[in-house]
Amino acid sequence: MRLLRFCFNLLEPVFKLAQKLLGSERLGWFFVGPNLLIFGAFTFAPIVINIFYAVTGGVQLLPSNRPYIGLENFHVLFECKDYFDIQSCRKDVFWRAIFNTAKFSIIQVTLMVFFSLITALILNRKIIGRGFWRSIFFYPVLLSPVVVALIWKWMLHNQGVFNAVLVGIQQTPIEWLTTSHWAFFWTIFVSIWAHMGFYTLILLAGLQAIPKDLYEAALMDKTSAFRTLWKITLPLLMPNLIVVLILAMIRAVQVFDEIFVLTGGGPGSATTFIVQFIYQTGFAEQIHLYGLAAAASLTLALGLIALTLVQLRLTRASESVQKSN
Repeated sequence: MRLLRFCFNLLEPVFKLAQKLLGSERLGWFFVGPNLLIFGAFTFAPIVINIFYAVTGGVQLLPSNRPYIGLENFHVLFECKDYFDIQSCRKDVFWRAIFNTAKFSIIQVTLMVFFSLITALILNRKIIGRGFWRSIFFYPVLLSPVVVALIWKWMLHNQGVFNAVLVGIQQTPIEWLTTSHWAFFWTIFVSIWAHMGFYTLILLAGLQAIPKDLYEAALMDKTSAFRTLWKITLPLLMPNLIVVLILAMIRAVQVFDEIFVLTGGGPGSATTFIVQFIYQTGFAEQIHLYGLAAAASLTLALGLIALTLVQLRLTRASESVQKSN
């Protein structure tokens, strides 16, 4: 305590000088200023650098050695003879990655929100071992995505646990990760298994915030369980559902680590998503096309910004509806 008091006494003249120069109303900037500088250095500076690489060409890493080419990198990405035929595109892998990402996001987010909602509704009821089951569903969230992918890859390997069970019951082993449709299915399944607990927790918090009086009134009026869910639970849970929907969508668009470890983007490009395309284009291939990767990452960033704006609009609309009711 003495040391702490001594440090405060040393800083007191500095605080008084800052208050005198800035005034009481703007004194807060004195405390948050260093944090904003650090945040700007590690957040906005990379964005500016990324934009610079997107409008320059060549394979050189140093900015001084990269010639200005304007929007040529974007032209390479989006050049297609027929946008309904991916093979006609100059960078067909980019479009296949976009298609895979869109397909993955729609299916995964829909199932994620559905199962998270069902799980939250069950865990909100008075069931035996409710605390235990809440911990079980949240446990995968604590694991590293790489660890999750390695666990499932070990089980889905040609000589893994699943095929061992099939052989044990005299069935033909299945190539889970080397068949396109099975590989895509397992990317969705593993992603839901790994992250569902987080979204369940958000929805569970929303359910517990709903006043119990409303359910007691519905019970006295002999309202059916489905009507109670439709008229009371879902409308009051809508802000949480919107947050879960947007967070799950952003996470789905950004998916990379667990899928890359699980399938490596294969077989072929069946599970290649947009972030993996950016990584391979900029760093993994023999020729590092930093400008092309930067252009693809800016395209992804614009998509994520659009999703964020949609979230804000839906949240405000939901709040205005609740206030009007």
